[in-house]
Amino acid sequence: MLEGPEVYQEWRQAVQNKVPAPTWNATLSAIKFVDYGQSVLSIGVPSQVQSNQINSRHLPLLEQELRAIIGPQGSIRITIDDGFDSQVTIAPPVAPTAPVAAVTPTSPSVGRGQSLDPRMTFETFVTGGSNRMAKAAAESAAERPGREYNPLFIYGKSGLGKTHLLHAIGNYVQRHWPEKEVLYVTTETFLNDFIRSVREQSQIALHERYRSVDVLLIDDIQFMIPRGEGFHENVFHTFNTLHGAGKQIVLTSDQSPRDMDKLQERLRSRLLQGLIVEVGQPDLETRIAILQMKAERENVVIPNDVIEYIANRVRDSIRELEGSITMLRAHSQLAEEKITLEFAKSHLGGLGRDQMVLKPQHIIDTVATHFGYSSLELRGPRRIRPLTHARHIAMYLVREMLPQSSYPVIAKEFGDRNHTSIISAVEKIKGEMVSDRELSQVIIGLTNEITNSID
Repeated sequence: MLEGPEVYQEWRQAVQNKVPAPTWNATLSAIKFVDYGQSVLSIGVPSQVQSNQINSRHLPLLEQELRAIIGPQGSIRITIDDGFDSQVTIAPPVAPTAPVAAVTPTSPSVGRGQSLDPRMTFETFVTGGSNRMAKAAAESAAERPGREYNPLFIYGKSGLGKTHLLHAIGNYVQRHWPEKEVLYVTTETFLNDFIRSVREQSQIALHERYRSVDVLLIDDIQFMIPRGEGFHENVFHTFNTLHGAGKQIVLTSDQSPRDMDKLQERLRSRLLQGLIVEVGQPDLETRIAILQMKAERENVVIPNDVIEYIANRVRDSIRELEGSITMLRAHSQLAEEKITLEFAKSHLGGLGRDQMVLKPQHIIDTVATHFGYSSLELRGPRRIRPLTHARHIAMYLVREMLPQSSYPVIAKEFGDRNHTSIISAVEKIKGEMVSDRELSQVIIGLTNEITNSID
């Protein structure tokens, strides 16, 4: 008769043989043995979110494989395993500070933050070895906001899913605790609110807005490094107040706080007192799973050899991976051809190239020339309709062709505009391309022209 660990190992191997590799890597590989007795195999998973996913999608298969080993009475029990492995560094807890002040109405001079993207959830986040710890930490923060991993600091290169995790946390909290107030902002928005409050002498309203929320999510905090001491001081006191009141803080950056030498020392110390996790470059299996999920969401059939071709060419940017599916779908619809490996190679010739050789200036110059404007006009403030449309196309192409460039970085290329105007332009062009074949052809032509010019 098999012992518990032996049953578990045989069952685990059977399950791994039955499910696709992306499903195993994304959802099931983190399962741990907990206990076995009376034909019940108890397994542990890192979070309630993952438990829900397994219960809703995989439990019948898991129990089927167990019964094939021990008999028809076998069943699975899923428990939450709060333990993290050695890849995660948790700093010692700090003593709480004074409680947060009571909430009062927010001044209209203080921004309301950006909306959460409902598409960015834990369920749509593809998990792999490079991001499993970050996702598990984010799930824990969402399930028990303010009670552990606070602040939670997620860092890694641009385009690897940090913003997705921020939105997933916010969406989870809003779905399960509608009464909690969630605020998602970029560092640029936080800075603009701070500058506006100083100019309009409305610092109290700023404090009430940022220090009265239950969950504060701030993206790209590396942009606060060159800011003045006054801004760093305000951020420190905001974090201190929220932390002391048991409110959740989650931050993202392209570097660890340990490497932020120019950040105010006590602010950096506060960040180091929480949990710091890295999102790394996705491995091949994760890249394949990302492409498969994107193709499913876009309702487009992509053969496996095409998926593998893209996954092997693009190694360090989820944005570029997903963008390749969008581009293939557009080419396929316009040409009225099925997507094959040869089709993909002919239309994704620049895929995975070193993006450092391509600069925003080159994209802007190409778009300006195509539409009969100068680069200065595209970067400038004039808002006549044809010029604005050309400017939006240029913004879209910079974002698509340089996926490492964040919205605030792109905004600086277009006359230091607010980054929200870049987001709006990119989404507008994406939406128009769905129904406007002529626009899609123009953008495909510009993409090919830019790509060929840097060969």
